[in-house]
Amino acid sequence: MTNLECRLIEPSRSEPHPAAASSNFEPTFRDPAGQLLLEEDCALRRIRPAAVDETLDFLRSPLRKQLESAGDLIASEVAGAGSIPQAKEGELWLRHPRVDPISYPWEWTPAQWRAAAELTLRIAGKAIAAGWMLKDATPLNVLFLGPRPVFVDVLSFEKRDPHSTVWLAYGQFVRTFLLPLVAARYLGWPLEATLFWRDGYEPAALYRALPAWRRLSPALLDVVTLATLYEGKSGKAKKPQPKPSAADPELAAHILLKRLARLGRQIRAMAGNAAKSEWSGYEQSASHYQPADVERKRQFVSGVLARVHAASPRPARVLDVGANTGTYSLLSAEAGAEVVALDSDTAALESLWRAAFAQHKPITALVANIARPTPAAGWNNREQLALLDRLAGKFDLVLLLAVIHHLLLREQAPLAHIGELCAALTRRWLVVEWVPPSDPMFQEWLRGRDELYGHLTEDDLNRAFSPFFSKVDRCALENGRILLLYERHRGGENADRPAPGAGPA
Repeated sequence: MTNLECRLIEPSRSEPHPAAASSNFEPTFRDPAGQLLLEEDCALRRIRPAAVDETLDFLRSPLRKQLESAGDLIASEVAGAGSIPQAKEGELWLRHPRVDPISYPWEWTPAQWRAAAELTLRIAGKAIAAGWMLKDATPLNVLFLGPRPVFVDVLSFEKRDPHSTVWLAYGQFVRTFLLPLVAARYLGWPLEATLFWRDGYEPAALYRALPAWRRLSPALLDVVTLATLYEGKSGKAKKPQPKPSAADPELAAHILLKRLARLGRQIRAMAGNAAKSEWSGYEQSASHYQPADVERKRQFVSGVLARVHAASPRPARVLDVGANTGTYSLLSAEAGAEVVALDSDTAALESLWRAAFAQHKPITALVANIARPTPAAGWNNREQLALLDRLAGKFDLVLLLAVIHHLLLREQAPLAHIGELCAALTRRWLVVEWVPPSDPMFQEWLRGRDELYGHLTEDDLNRAFSPFFSKVDRCALENGRILLLYERHRGGENADRPAPGAGPA
């Protein structure tokens, strides 16, 4: 088991509410076969008596061992009844490692979406060959362990009828995996919108929105057009139809695998190639950085990483806010850190994810805006955690490189509020790149608000951050930008002290 595999938290169908932190446990409620309970160092799964035998059969199966060895399935171990105080007679309890941070599908790039879909299809194919079947197939059964997807719901497996040619989870896969990619590609509906569609899109919704000529596309004919037309006729009374089956088990398996193969081709077609955006080529085209500035900035961050590693016996955890295409995320990973990279630009972040995946770097990429973080969602806001609850207090170092002016000018966040947020995210260290009002990018976004922001200085930044941090190091670049290393006050002292000169509220 790798270091990363020891950091697993499995959301399955429900996540804990922050208010449950004091009790350590928060049960899921959607799965009739069991519940997931979360602790600080592991995830516990309660299996109800009716599902125990099939779960044990799966755990003993070669398929389970094959999937775990390949890294496709979360590791599981049977927990001794004596170690679970709340265990009841007839129940089975499993213990899983934790993945941290949790990521949700609405925070994935299209390439990550494709990787999660292909993982699900690959597992489904191996299950069919081994006499098993996935009984559900949703992106919520997948987490990202660094750049790699891992399937986390061991209760999704059931014994397969060898004569059946039906995959009951087919419709769920289409609605939750494929149709969001179709909507993103042809209608411009962002993948982030799936936050509001836990059960996916209905074919009829896309059919109404797509132009007539697009509905006849071979890639969409079955999953959108025919599905919609069939659904329109399904309300009419008709005789019960026999369950599709084949006399020959090999033929039945062949039909199922062919269906999975077609879904794989459709997923690849809809995910497409890497997109371009205003920011995906920023680091190559930025004219306000000369080579000497780039090198000095890199050396400063490298020195900070060395300091962080020297102060901790374990691998450092780094949060790169506004990671763009990942220069400093990759630098941090090369230095031995586990990295979470945030950026609201999907194309830029996808470039980073592809690089991390190709280079096997421990970088978790999340499409997110730290100024407008992903909210809690689901029933009573308890099924999916808010982004800041997943990140708070988890990092040894937070990088805020060339981000301050975005937060000030585009989000109108006061400096003191930015400092407070950073203090909530980092356990100790913070690197900030101060962009002065004279900087071309600052001027471009100032837009006549000189009276509000044009007077701000590095001293204002230091005063605003002083209730939370002490300044440790400083590096001035030739382009006028300043790199600052801060150390968080131990125990959060002075956290309530007002910060003058912090910009407009």
